[in-house]
Formats: sequence, C-alpha cells, structure tokens
Amino acid sequence: MSEISIAARAVPPGLRSFLRTEVGGTSVLLAATLAGLLWANSPFGDTYETFWHTELAARIGGHTVALDLRHVVNDGLMALFFFVIGLEISREVRIGQLRDRRMIAVPAVAALGGMAVPALIYTAFNAGGPGAGGWGIPLASDTAFVLGLLAVIGTRCPEPLRAFLLTLAVVDDIGAILVVAVFYTESLSITALAVAVLLTGLIVAARWLRFWRAPAYLLLGFGVWAAMLESGVHPTLAGILLGALVVVYAPSGHKMLRANELLRELARDPSPELAIEASRTVQRTVSVNERLQLLLHPWTSYVIVPIFALANAGVRLDGDTLRAAATSPVTIGVAVGLLAGKFVGIALGTWLPLRFNWGVLPGNLVWGQALGGAAVSGIGFTVSLFVTDLAFADDPALQSQAKIGILAGSLLAAGFGWLVFRMAWDRGAVCAPPSREAQIPVEAEPLPPVTDADHVRGPMDAPVTLVEYGDYECPYCGRAHPVLEELRERFGDRLRVVFRHFPLSELHPRAMAAALTAESAADHGRFWDMHDTLFRNQLALSDADLNSYAESMGVPLWSDVERHRHRVMSDMEGGERSGVGGTPTFFINGELYEGRHDAPSMSAAIDAALREQTGDRH
Repeated sequence: MSEISIAARAVPPGLRSFLRTEVGGTSVLLAATLAGLLWANSPFGDTYETFWHTELAARIGGHTVALDLRHVVNDGLMALFFFVIGLEISREVRIGQLRDRRMIAVPAVAALGGMAVPALIYTAFNAGGPGAGGWGIPLASDTAFVLGLLAVIGTRCPEPLRAFLLTLAVVDDIGAILVVAVFYTESLSITALAVAVLLTGLIVAARWLRFWRAPAYLLLGFGVWAAMLESGVHPTLAGILLGALVVVYAPSGHKMLRANELLRELARDPSPELAIEASRTVQRTVSVNERLQLLLHPWTSYVIVPIFALANAGVRLDGDTLRAAATSPVTIGVAVGLLAGKFVGIALGTWLPLRFNWGVLPGNLVWGQALGGAAVSGIGFTVSLFVTDLAFADDPALQSQAKIGILAGSLLAAGFGWLVFRMAWDRGAVCAPPSREAQIPVEAEPLPPVTDADHVRGPMDAPVTLVEYGDYECPYCGRAHPVLEELRERFGDRLRVVFRHFPLSELHPRAMAAALTAESAADHGRFWDMHDTLFRNQLALSDADLNSYAESMGVPLWSDVERHRHRVMSDMEGGERSGVGGTPTFFINGELYEGRHDAPSMSAAIDAALREQTGDRH
C-alpha cells in the first residue's frame, strides 16, 4: 500500500460518511413515522399509549429508578443520539469546517436566523395563551429528512449546498440544545448537578493523565447521565457534553507513515504480535472521536431515531382532533414557523454576512440553490417532537396539536423546497466569477500550445489533446474528474490530458492554496498524485489537510510560493486570453468543447477529433 493511498483513506470521513448514513437512515425514519401514525389510528390505537407507558424499574440497594418505555427512549436512548451530535460538533469545531471563521460565519448566522424567526412567529400566534411555552418546537431542522430530500432532488442540489446545510445543522443543534437546557428545565437539584460536574471533571482529569481505559469512561459517562437525570436538567444533554469531551485530532503524517511501515513489515514477515501492533497503529491514525462516529452513527440513524419516531409520532388524526388542530394557534404557529419562519430566517441570515463580507459560501452556490436549502430546512421532526414532549408534558391535547403542526409544516416545507429548486435553480454547470461570462468571446486568442512545462498525462504525440482549465475546489471540476479518468482508460495512447490551473478565488477561498500545493508536489514528481488526492478530498482543503497530504508524499509545502504562484497565474492569464471565464473549461485539439461534461458526450467529441486527424469525416 502506497503512502498516498494511506493518506487518502486516513482523511477524516466526517462529512461524506455522515451524509451517506443520514440519507440512508431517512427511509427507515419515514417508515417508523408512518408506522407510529398507523398504529395510533388503527382499531388497536388504544394500545399505542398503553404500550409506551409500560413502566420499567431498576433497584440498586434501597434506591429505585422507574421510567416508562417512552422515557427510556426519550431520556435514555436519545442520549446516545445526542452523544453522536456532540462528537460531530467537537470534530467540526476542532478540525472541521467550524474552525474556519469565514466558512462558519454564513451558516452560523443563517442558523441563528432560522431559529429566531420561527420562535417569533410561533410566539405571535400564542403569546399569553396555554401554548406559549412551545416556542422552542419549530426551532430545529431535522438533518436526516433534509438530507434525504436533497438526495431525491439529486443533481439540482450540489455538494457544497449539502456541506453548507450540514454546518448549519450543527449550529442549529447547538442552539436547540441550549434552549432545552436553559428554558425547559423545570426543577433543579443542586446536589445531583454537582455530582454530574464532579464526574465530568474526573473524565477531563483522566484525559489529561492520558488514562485510556474504555470501561472507566463508560462507568463515568453512565454516572454523568444518571446524575443529570436526577438533577432535573434533561439527561440527553449529558450525551452532548460527553461527546464534546472525546479526543479528536487531525490525521498525523508520522502515524500514517508508521502504519505503512508496519503493514509492509507484516507483509514480509507475518506474526501475531506484529499483526496486533499494526492493527493498533492503523487505528490510531484516526481519532477516537471519528471511530466512535463510524461505530455509533448507523445505530442512531437506523435504530434509535426511528424508535424515537415510533414512540412519539403516533397522534390521533380523527375528525375531532383535526378540527381542533385546524384552528389551534399551537398547530398554526408550529406549521407557519417551520414553513415561513425557517425560510425567511435562513435566507436573511445568509444574506447579512455575505452583504457585510463576514464570510463566504462553500463552492459556487447560487441564490436559487441557497433558497431551496432554506426552504427544505423547514422540515422539523426529531428535535421538534423532543421539545414538544418537554413543553407540553402534562397536556396531551396540546401535544397532539403540536405534532400535527410539525407534520403539516414539514410536508409543506418539503414541497416548497422542491418547488424552489425546480423554478429557481441555476442550471449552469460551470463555476464562474460574477464579473465574467463562462463563454469564449469573439476576439479570443488561440489556445497556448502544450509545452514540456505543462502537466500532461499521455504521450506527447497523441493525436488528440484535451486541455482542462480547472479549480480544485470547484464542484463541477470534481464531478468531471472521474469522467476524464474514464476517457483516458478508453482512448489510451490516442489521448493526452493536460491540466492548467484556473482557481476562482472569489468563489473558492481554498482553490489557490490547493493549486500551490499541487505545484509543490510537481517539484518532486508527484503532481498527479496530489492532483488526484485534492479532487478526491474537495471538502477537506484546509491548511492542515493540505499539509497532511504533502507530508504523506514527502513534499515540503510553501518552499517556493512566489514561483508557484507565478506559474498558476501564468496558466490563468493564458486561459483568459483564450476566453476561459469559468471552470471546468475544456479544449479538444485547441477548439473549445461546449458539450456536456459526461463520458458519452466527451467520448463522441474525441472520436470526432480522431476522425478529423485521419481524414475520415464520416
């Protein structure tokens, strides 16, 4: 196994694995929701509440803890769900997107707007009424349902929008958790809370002393949860706290190289002792935080959250209930808060930081896509149901009205989001800065000829030359990258591929740094290794990420920045003179290619160029 393959695999899986699991769990969550509704409205509907109120009790000495099944799910199992959220928040803050102020500014302000406006709308409908305490219900989006709908929308939703909404969801979750902790704690036991703080301090001390024994952490963690349960603070907050304390670090080039050495040694002279050491060393290249996410996230997405939905989504939908909900300020406040409040709040919260240059959007998002994301963020479910249970614990009628509002608002938000994507989506498949048009002007100069200074794959005497002007952070370039690999495999020695830099720094703040990294690798004969790695990891292009890739290849970064920058700017200037205005832009044998960026379309253009070279016009 080469160093570069280890580096690629050791990149934190955070975003991509999170997206895959969330989207995959959506169908299970939807099925559990429907099952809960069908059960509650079936001829056996009375058994729904009876079952979930079945009491479980545990006795330790003279102390008894008794919870019904619904509270076991809401207070116990959901603590694990919030533990995973704590892990994700901790990772994003320390080594992920939330550590970059300009990258977090826009989704953070958008998330705050998406919480404040729904709460105000709900309060406007319910101020002074019996449902006034439910203002926290429409605050949070349901990440699983939002990402699931975006998967259905498909190519209309680019990868940067998913990254933006995931970052927004993390901030959204933090806000919702703080609301639960501050506003939905009815009574407080100072003694139990002090015990929780003491046990948390022991966990911090064990980390500081580098005491790594999982059973001890499990015992202390259970103690924190139990103390929180007794304190009156909702015990699921213990999950967030414990998740935030789990060790997280970026992949270390030293650890990856050490793992590589052990694997090679194991291949030469296998032994049980070496196999154990190699296994442990490979594990340690990735932090405990990320390993726990990989282990627990499927359980929370596919098991715990669906069970929570089954236990809480069952609401009677008979004539009397629906008539009461139709005029209930609780139902209307929740539905309007999710549908209009989320959309207006997130749209306004996105516009403000962009207007005042506080931050940037990831990738090349256009307003049609951003507004579509704001609309689908009105799908509220898991946390909304969670807050409903806390806000109206003693009023089943208000609980039912709120749940109907959640279902209605979420369905309307999903439909509204689909409509926005369909009507307002910018169909362009090229990243272009606002001041340029992604087209060839009439007076464009000929394409600069390919020289030995270019980055070339394929024989210099190949009959067809395909030149790409690309940007390592451009999502469309990333989408075209595997297409070019397929073309190279199909045409072999008949095709050479040339890559020239065209970083759009106005849109992609990490593109220039990535281009300079590729040029540093070129000085050591590793340009194409770095090129492929950067496109495989487009969402991980921070300075730490680039340093990690360079270390894994033995490439010193930033050693000759001015020369590398001059090379990149030379590519850009030549492209601009030839009319390049966006990425990716392709030329085939010096002629602008204006077709689709898929394998069949580009193959047809290359076949035509080959026939042109052989004189066969048919």
